[in-house]
Amino acid sequence: MKNKKLWGGRFSKKTNPLVEEFTKSVQYDYNLAAYDVLGSVSHVAILKKAGYLTANEAKKLTSTLNSILNDIKKNKFKPDLSCEDIHTDIQNILYKKAGNLALKLHTARSRNDQVAFSTKLYCKDALADLQNEILILATNIAQTALKNKKIIIPGFTHLQHAQPVYLKDYLLAYVEMLKRDDKRLGYISENIKLVMDAGALAGTPVHSKEYNTANTKPVENSLDTVSDRDFVIEAISALSIVAMHLSRLAEDLVIWSTKEFDFIEIDESFCTGSSLMPQKKNPDVLELIRGYAGRLYGNLVSVLTMMKGLPLTYNRDMQLDKEPLFNSFEIVSSELKVLTGLMKTLKFNTDKIAEHLEDESLYVTDMVYYLVNKKVPFKEAHTIIGKLVKESADSGVDIKKMKQAKLNEFSDKLVEKEIKDMFDPKKSVESKRSIKR
Repeated sequence: MKNKKLWGGRFSKKTNPLVEEFTKSVQYDYNLAAYDVLGSVSHVAILKKAGYLTANEAKKLTSTLNSILNDIKKNKFKPDLSCEDIHTDIQNILYKKAGNLALKLHTARSRNDQVAFSTKLYCKDALADLQNEILILATNIAQTALKNKKIIIPGFTHLQHAQPVYLKDYLLAYVEMLKRDDKRLGYISENIKLVMDAGALAGTPVHSKEYNTANTKPVENSLDTVSDRDFVIEAISALSIVAMHLSRLAEDLVIWSTKEFDFIEIDESFCTGSSLMPQKKNPDVLELIRGYAGRLYGNLVSVLTMMKGLPLTYNRDMQLDKEPLFNSFEIVSSELKVLTGLMKTLKFNTDKIAEHLEDESLYVTDMVYYLVNKKVPFKEAHTIIGKLVKESADSGVDIKKMKQAKLNEFSDKLVEKEIKDMFDPKKSVESKRSIKR
């Protein structure tokens, strides 16, 4: 029974080798190997309850399947790349080990619901692993924030100096993003229902109550079960959002590492050099994280596009959901791991950061509120300080160096000594009382 298909009784001709090569998926769906076996173990138990297998037959099949699963877990399993798909490969292995008894396993089962079940189980496992990796990175970022909790940096809008902020608040913004990612992935996992009784599309002769087990539930609509790939799309969509968050963090770190900013130093173990310029220390890891976000978006669009025109129920197009799904999980998992390692190496250049904090533009919003606290209407205060900033830019004289007479030209509420004291990053950040400290 070498490389025997799960179908073929109706055919008298061999499949053209071009078709064999074009339609096979074992080269990537081997990722489902363990989940296919776990699904088969559950299916054996259901067939036993339904009377299609004797106790001894069920015991032998379960034992043989578990031996295959054990090989998979120990990395002893090598997929036969000449097979049509991983499900066929495992069926052939089962036949070699259990003989004709293996032929009973496909009772009340179609490859359509077999693939759907395996992919759902894979997703639940992969989502759980990714949630753990997200937690590790979030914890690492939070620890970096706590370790540097006294550092104040310029905050930005439009990539322009805006107001001073605590570095810890900046970093913890990414922790908030990751917390949302974790919750989103958890919701998707909970929404994935493991069902097995759809058959090809119309259900099976086994009573629905037999499918109500600890691991599986009866289907609500068998046609939807075999044709649904919402869970794949939701997973890749959520992974795309994770990738977007990681890309934003990577971009901030790239900018901060430039000579123009020089806020951070990335350890050279996480950088690469130039083949021409000996001085270069390039943040290639971070650049690739930015770039891979595009790959994730492409994976999402490819599956959405593949699904958009499919009539009910199963169509072979749906085989093409696997590579984008596996690829998305692999990329994001790698990014989370490498960012966790990189974050541990970061060094903050406080002297250079302090130079940036000398920029008076960081404190002009505080000056607006200074006037507001003196009963000047906000819009009027905004205009006064705007004119003061323009005068400083035109004259080249810092606001903190302006004499009282000059300040009086803009408002008699501006007091020279009080204005000089305002250019203090710590006073600025601590004046924002709406933030929990």
